[in-house]
Amino acid sequence: MKSNRVRLALAVAVTAVIAAGCGTTQAEDGAAVSGSWKDVVAAAKEEGSVTVYSSQHPRNLEPLKKAFQTEYPEITVEFVRGVDADLGPKVEAEKQTGRSTADVYVTAAQQWITDVAEPGDFAVDVQGPHFDTPDYNQAQTVDNGKYFLVSAAVLGLGWNTELLPEGLEGYDDLLNPELEGKIGITKPTSGAYVDFYNFVTEQAGDDFLPQLAELDPRVYPSTLPITQALTSGELAATLVVQPLVPEQEDGAPVDWTLPDPVWGAPWKAMVLSAAPHPNAAQLMADFMVSHEGQVAQGKDYASVLPVEGAVADAQEIPDLEARLQTTDAVAAYQKEWEAMFE
Repeated sequence: MKSNRVRLALAVAVTAVIAAGCGTTQAEDGAAVSGSWKDVVAAAKEEGSVTVYSSQHPRNLEPLKKAFQTEYPEITVEFVRGVDADLGPKVEAEKQTGRSTADVYVTAAQQWITDVAEPGDFAVDVQGPHFDTPDYNQAQTVDNGKYFLVSAAVLGLGWNTELLPEGLEGYDDLLNPELEGKIGITKPTSGAYVDFYNFVTEQAGDDFLPQLAELDPRVYPSTLPITQALTSGELAATLVVQPLVPEQEDGAPVDWTLPDPVWGAPWKAMVLSAAPHPNAAQLMADFMVSHEGQVAQGKDYASVLPVEGAVADAQEIPDLEARLQTTDAVAAYQKEWEAMFE
């Protein structure tokens, strides 16, 4: 009996020595490995799942999911798409309860990152070979080693080509008396829209919005119904619309342009510290900034890499102004805007 115990102890010791000699870093379930990138990839495949919360458009998320699972078929991807006003508190609640579902969070709410994520230690440092590529320029695109730029939504001018065949070149072209009652605008329902209207005022002058209000523009809750109204001919033009590439591909009589400089809302992502699949989260983060990941996310958006389908360079778009993102700032501007347009 004693000799058997000795042999068993020796066998365990030898196994440990062999494992150490292989240089492989194993992780417990739910823990990040501390080895090489190859070890991270192996652990991610072992986890077999990754969940991303994102406010990006579904037409960008679905290609990203497909591209990632083509590269890593061992890992199932789930995207939970929503608005930042809902997703941010959801991420907070999951961390507080210790029952996290999200592994990666992609948000355009810079103020949430500054006020909640950073003080609350919501994210971990990102890693991966694609963060080190020269085109990505990590020094410019990754904040505090944790919050990394993945794309940016941009807004520009749009028009119905049948109703306005001459099109638009700049903001002042909207001040055409013939467009009275045929221009679409959105309510400033978020800090991003407040930032947009401030940007337009800076570019077009203090008199632009009051003059636009005199043309009795139609007010919509978001850019989606504006796009639909342009396509149907309900509107002739709009101050605010996302690039109308899908609509043009479908044959709709619409066109668009991005004024120079272009306004955009940068999307930043983070690997959550409470991620239940921390290694798969790192793998997804790295893939997001790869060429394949940017092709998937870049269509109709500003991209962080020079890829086909992107409409602008996300690295040239500044962060939204934090002072305009607070609840009080949005409420104050809404009153000012409503007095002008409603």
